[in-house]
Amino acid sequence: MQNNAAICMRLRYVSPVKNVGIIGASGFTGAELLRLCASHPELEVTFATGDSKAGSPVSDLYPSLSAAYPDTMFEVWDPSLLAGVEGVFLGLPHGKSQAIMGDLLDAGVCVVDLGADFRLPDPAVYETWYKEPHTRPDLLDKFAYGLPELNRDVIVGKSAVANPGCYPTAGSLALAPFARAGLIESTRIVVNAMSGVSGAGRAPKDNTTFCAVDENVTAYGLLDHRHTSELELNLDAEVLFTPHLVPMNRGILATCCATPTTEALDEGLSTESLLGEMEGFYADEPFVVVSEAPPSTKATLGSNCVHLTARYDDRTRTVLAIGALDNLCKGASGAAVQNMNLLLGLPEPTGLPISGLYP
Repeated sequence: MQNNAAICMRLRYVSPVKNVGIIGASGFTGAELLRLCASHPELEVTFATGDSKAGSPVSDLYPSLSAAYPDTMFEVWDPSLLAGVEGVFLGLPHGKSQAIMGDLLDAGVCVVDLGADFRLPDPAVYETWYKEPHTRPDLLDKFAYGLPELNRDVIVGKSAVANPGCYPTAGSLALAPFARAGLIESTRIVVNAMSGVSGAGRAPKDNTTFCAVDENVTAYGLLDHRHTSELELNLDAEVLFTPHLVPMNRGILATCCATPTTEALDEGLSTESLLGEMEGFYADEPFVVVSEAPPSTKATLGSNCVHLTARYDDRTRTVLAIGALDNLCKGASGAAVQNMNLLLGLPEPTGLPISGLYP
């Protein structure tokens, strides 16, 4: 007679599909999660909540998902939905995940939170940047910060992940090889980034209407954008971050400038050495493309890849690093699936696109 462990292993092999749910599926990141899960060979979405759209078909709001989810309806969140589910994604505005996170963790499901509530380990830092107290600081140590390229070893040992923000993903991955190698100073780092309008969410806003965005570029969040805190956390540095809204649907391009250390200069810093450092740092990463060519947002459209390059300017003694990604895929939902794969013990790249859409 086979023991229970052997039977379970055989059943897992024969039927590898894992049930997942999406809380807050009616927003753009929720729609992207639905799209990615539809082509994932081992994840099946069993519920998708969207309180403001509850009772309406997913296909009504997102016709692009009609073939994949012809009968799926948006539901109202209720803990009973967790029955039979192994993983849950949350696509809620900041401050909302805290209210229900206790129920999710008590249920023993794997959690990937795409919101900001559990990204910062210090509740005082959260209050500084988000202008409100954290209501569940007792749960912060249960979360890993979910940027696998920088934090994979910590993620694998957890059952809950705080997905990183889109801007910090681009800026951190561009600069991390140099920060961790001691090639750049930890002060006077400047990150200027441009994002498509989908980064502002699905809800209509005065500054994201067609007339406000078309043929217009606007800087916002001057000196106090919340994602600054994540950049500083990842780089262990002081960062001046300025985001810009540009007239496109999806994509982020981050241009980052840093001062080289004296030690790096003494060793003969050059563009070639920076690119070599970047290539070596990401040599085994399936979703990182390092190239001498300047990256473009179009090249990343619909993919879970970030495209990176670097330069050294001897005239101004400046390290320049540039990163491009799709803010809804690698910047949000693609990274969330990447993290869920790790939590559920699946191969990390499973179900994730590495090729962008072109033209």
